[in-house]
Amino acid sequence: MRGRRTLRRSALVVTRGKGFAWLVEALDRATRARPDALAVLTYHRIADPAGSQLLYPGLISAGPSEFEEQMRFLAARHRPLALGELLAVRRGEARLPLRSVLVTFDDGYRDFAEEAWPILKRHGIPVVLFVPTAYPGDPGRSFWWDRLYSALSLAGPTRAMETPVGTLPLVSSDDRAAAYRRLRTLVRSLPHEDAMRVVDDVCHSLGAPPTQSTVLSWPELGRLHFEGVVLAPHSRTHPLLDRVPLETAREEIVGSLEDLAREIGSVPRVFAYPAGGENAEVARVLGEEGFELGFTTERGRNDLREADWLRLRRINVGRASTLALLRAQLLPWWKGSRSNEGGSRIPNTCPSNTLLQSDRFLERPGPSRGIDRSGSTADTNLKGRVN
Repeated sequence: MRGRRTLRRSALVVTRGKGFAWLVEALDRATRARPDALAVLTYHRIADPAGSQLLYPGLISAGPSEFEEQMRFLAARHRPLALGELLAVRRGEARLPLRSVLVTFDDGYRDFAEEAWPILKRHGIPVVLFVPTAYPGDPGRSFWWDRLYSALSLAGPTRAMETPVGTLPLVSSDDRAAAYRRLRTLVRSLPHEDAMRVVDDVCHSLGAPPTQSTVLSWPELGRLHFEGVVLAPHSRTHPLLDRVPLETAREEIVGSLEDLAREIGSVPRVFAYPAGGENAEVARVLGEEGFELGFTTERGRNDLREADWLRLRRINVGRASTLALLRAQLLPWWKGSRSNEGGSRIPNTCPSNTLLQSDRFLERPGPSRGIDRSGSTADTNLKGRVN
């Protein structure tokens, strides 16, 4: 595992070099765009890690300046696609424009409205925001990965704690980082209800304070919808749908659609599987319930001549991403990978010292271009279970 991690970091260093950026630029200009090729980008949070130290940093896709650079590039060199346009392609009513890229955000963190949406509007880029609908109306509900990270970050001078994976020391920041990784791995491996009990037990044993929602409220989501953000369902409570009974998965899928319809109004029958938790049975439920599109976390582009419309691939953007690396993954010959990096199931790649960085840290608790309401306009990771 350490060897793989070292190799991955070495590869990421290469992507930050001027030579790699020059090569990608040359390839991009020399490569002819392929018809029916769709790229879908996945983001989670746009934020400065220093400004949200008690939230799990692995869900930060980019800082505001990095995101601005990426969106400026998409607007200049690609064809930002509105969801309504993709649905028209799905129904056989239109052809996909060349160099099409669909931008999506998962989870509905508040920094979407504060940081991401102003940048998207400035560059005239449509966006789909996938919302786990149990969170906007519950100010005391927080995602499990943030709860676990916060509990370990704020833990007092406990020398060790007993957990289902054994006794874990918590003396130093490195201890806490290691404990988080061990517990996160356990949580991902369990059925959903058992996994949530583990998180509850750890938070209780560490005396974690009550959590506060970091997800946009229904009124805030309503304003975004009015301004042109397309809202779509992302389940109700964000379980891995392949780790719950199939009828529970159906209730999560249909319930999130109903919640959005009740609170917002018109909602597309489009779904993003939470943390990539899907299989053939879950995808079949989507089809039975009349959904037209389903988005996975399988990394790669989509050839719409042969795509499974209920299991479309996406490219997860993480903090390790450079613009050159993102550009490389948008090239038509870049192949998908099945290595697993990203999001709430597996974190966005980032330097290990950003996780519970220091003991000192532990002491501290533009104008639009005409986007209409349908969303139309006049680290990165090597595949992952992301939010």
